[in-house]
Amino acid sequence: MNALNYSRRQMLQRVSCGFGMVAFAGLCGEEARANKLVAEKGPLAPKEPHFAARAKRIIFLCMHGGPTHVETFDYKPKLQADDGKPSHKNPNLQYLASRWEFKQRGESGLWVSELFPHVAQHADELCLLNGCLTDNPNHPQALDQLHTGSFQFIRPSVGAWTLYGLGTENQSLPGFVTISPKSGTARQYGSAFLPALYQGTPVGEHGKGISQAVVSNLANPKLTAGEQREQLALVQELNRQALASQQVNPKLEGVIEAYELAFRMQSEFPRVLDTKEETADTLKVYGIDEPATAEFGKQCLLARRFAEAGVRYIEITHGDWDAHGSLQAIMGNNSRATDKPIAGLLADLKQRGLLKDTLVVWGGEFGRTPDDPTRNGRGHNHKGYSMWLCGGGVKGGTAYGRTDDYGYEAIDGRVHTHDLHATMLHLMGLDHERLTYRYGGRDFRLTDVHGRVVKEVLA
Repeated sequence: MNALNYSRRQMLQRVSCGFGMVAFAGLCGEEARANKLVAEKGPLAPKEPHFAARAKRIIFLCMHGGPTHVETFDYKPKLQADDGKPSHKNPNLQYLASRWEFKQRGESGLWVSELFPHVAQHADELCLLNGCLTDNPNHPQALDQLHTGSFQFIRPSVGAWTLYGLGTENQSLPGFVTISPKSGTARQYGSAFLPALYQGTPVGEHGKGISQAVVSNLANPKLTAGEQREQLALVQELNRQALASQQVNPKLEGVIEAYELAFRMQSEFPRVLDTKEETADTLKVYGIDEPATAEFGKQCLLARRFAEAGVRYIEITHGDWDAHGSLQAIMGNNSRATDKPIAGLLADLKQRGLLKDTLVVWGGEFGRTPDDPTRNGRGHNHKGYSMWLCGGGVKGGTAYGRTDDYGYEAIDGRVHTHDLHATMLHLMGLDHERLTYRYGGRDFRLTDVHGRVVKEVLA
């Protein structure tokens, strides 16, 4: 039969994905079938947690480069007093006091540096972790461990594990979004051996304005929405037939779900990225009306919009906080760029009733040393540093853990990266020991064979 005699729909059926002649009468274009495909329970469908969750979603504010704890949230009077004296760890180095004043904030009296005056207004809702530690003092390895629990092997990221365990609340958006990630960090939001649909979807790129952010290949310039639906119905039917014959094929299951999600994203994703409906007052809260805070403010606003739309795990990256030199300039510029937007995010989430079930996490891959040969910078310190949590079932107005008198290493209330991950999952209703995935002959988990839930910080 001459191909010219075929209808447009039949031709589309024949050429879709190069499958050739396929017996497929009446499948494409049927609205009922299309709706059924969308509604079918898949790997991204919402799942019951292991126990009652305190948080429904996580927003991770990743301060790339390792912000110095002794300049931000870990007040060290002894370090201030001994400024310029030889370090007891290395007599060739001198103690370097913070150049910024600390004050007690809120009714709780948490010590917060003047670098963060706006965040300090939320002191009674912050839970400071001043006894953090990790295993490696190098940026790439420490960042990998912060995101995946391992710096030695490629492992699924925290966001991927969270999505795997809980699914997503919005079937037309990715469950895991990373805003303005740095280039070369894909493994930090990847899914490794978990199905690919659990990996993070990058929005924008570090160093480029978030206003110009696009999601690649979101629209199809050659087919209308109806034609895409028909094409997808054909491909999905063939995929499901293949899956039925194989019975178990996690990769193919992921492909089926990813195709459907990509189709639904075409209308939903642009809507969430469009902030034109936001009021002038809201933009002002995030500092979008000020040059210093506009860029990070837009990213924080998008994080709130994704959270409100049902995205399970959202990460925003800001850097570089790697202050080996020019300490005052780096810390001053970075804190100015992030302080008001972060405070705006917390205020906006609270005003909308979202903070109580949104866990906000702030921190970098490690901290900094209290001594330095240049007197204008600080080295890497993975043995003791600060992070903070807010909302999502944590105890506000709390400082848990501490480093020694100078901030060299955690000595009390130590929170290893594995403990942080276990606690984050716990707040989401997931038991880190039960959230496992069979791969290579054994059950893997985010915390490997480590990790304890830091119950002392739970509300």
